[in-house]
Amino acid sequence: MAEKIRVRFAPSPTGPLHMGGVRTALYNYLYAKQKGGDFILRIEDTDSQRFVPGAEEYIIEALAWCGISPDEGVEGGKIVENSSIKHPHAPYRQSQRKHLYRDYAEQLIRDGYAYYAFDTSEELDMLRKECESKGETFTYNYQVREKLSTSLKLTSEETNRRVKEENHWVVRFKMPIERVVKMNDLIRGEIEVNTSTLDDKVLWKAVDELPTYHLANIVDDHLMEITDVIRGEEWLPSLPLHYLLYESLGWEKNQPRFAHLSLLLKPDGKGKLSKRDGDRLGFPVFPLEWNNSEGEKSRGYREDGYFPEAFVNLLAFLGWNPGTEQEIFSLDELVESFSLERVVKSGAKFNPEKARWYNQEYLRMCDKDKLADDFSHILAEKGIAPEKEYVKEVVTLLQERAVFVKDFWELGEFFFTSPVEYDLAVKTKFWKEDTPNILNEISETLLSVEDFSRESIEHLLPSLIKERGWQMGSVMNTLRLALVGASKGPGVADIIALLGKKESLSRIEKIIKAFA
Repeated sequence: MAEKIRVRFAPSPTGPLHMGGVRTALYNYLYAKQKGGDFILRIEDTDSQRFVPGAEEYIIEALAWCGISPDEGVEGGKIVENSSIKHPHAPYRQSQRKHLYRDYAEQLIRDGYAYYAFDTSEELDMLRKECESKGETFTYNYQVREKLSTSLKLTSEETNRRVKEENHWVVRFKMPIERVVKMNDLIRGEIEVNTSTLDDKVLWKAVDELPTYHLANIVDDHLMEITDVIRGEEWLPSLPLHYLLYESLGWEKNQPRFAHLSLLLKPDGKGKLSKRDGDRLGFPVFPLEWNNSEGEKSRGYREDGYFPEAFVNLLAFLGWNPGTEQEIFSLDELVESFSLERVVKSGAKFNPEKARWYNQEYLRMCDKDKLADDFSHILAEKGIAPEKEYVKEVVTLLQERAVFVKDFWELGEFFFTSPVEYDLAVKTKFWKEDTPNILNEISETLLSVEDFSRESIEHLLPSLIKERGWQMGSVMNTLRLALVGASKGPGVADIIALLGKKESLSRIEKIIKAFA
């Protein structure tokens, strides 16, 4: 029977989900869906000190906006807490699974792979300072663990007493000495690390009765039958420990495959992309807007006007390529084309202009009715409620020029409101003594026209100007000034036809009176 692929995205609710985290979720989702597998969402909230209220809900909402739907772990927009046929491994929030982890920590101690450590944070700080004064770095490893307050040094009676009476102790993994751990990464290939370069990581803490990431993610991945772990490269240094934990717990035969994704880099490629970079250069780094407890607001791609499809398409190409010239992919097409073999090892530079390009491409392909509906919401906020068909005609005319739906207002405000002021630079350049008479004659001609289509007007105006011997540039620019209030917008014939006869003539009359 073929192996059922199962992957998980396991973020910590310590703040808004960074776009790099969304990319990790996306790659997991694409990998699972292509192979007919399951994508699980699990919340790793074992770091009680860094927990941020609202972050969990943010993660769920962000994934939903992107169309990344977990097969397990979420129901009705909430993390599942009780097991069912669909969600057999509930709860999917680690803090609700904490009763599981101590047993595994104790098993590791009994089998000689871990030990109790009773050092206080103050004692450890003193040791670090002593080493620093000698120009050395303190590492909690095989060289010190039997000299400190640990169960490796203390008697079993003293150890048992302190475990019962104290609450600042931890369980540390007993890293083997001078052993080469051989590992395989689906993206980076074969990796070898000597354990003597590694420290004895904390696995479980008595103070809050919670595991650290290292123990919790191994236990949960095993119990949830995860076959492939696709995560950020910041976890690559932890891979030897994780390999050894699977071995120490007797689970090496069911150990998942690992793949570590490269970082998202600043636009100049110098360092990891951060919120500060977005603030400094004017682009969001979060999928949705986020308001922190101090009232500080961080921009989101959704609120900035990006289509979720464009955002997902952008993220897919930050570290992966299909090996073809195609750049626009639907989510289904990404599922079909994605492979870890084409994920790059080096960091992916984020290009904010490319993000805008993707959105513009999706806007150009977008259904006219959807664009009209979306723009109508913006118009409603301004107290404007035109017929939908009229809005649809406007967005159709401006669609090639816009990057975001909100751009339709800047590009075509004059389709909904008559100019209240005029660009004086345009007036100075083109308005002549005979301009009022010319505009009056154009008004009379337009008034008599029965076919008020763009094609008809586009033929009529140049013919009239040529017949009267007027200057084409001067007349067309003053006519545009009358209709728009500035030297911008689509073709004059397009504007007149869409505004209609009554409104167009009213605006021509208005500018003549304004400059009389």
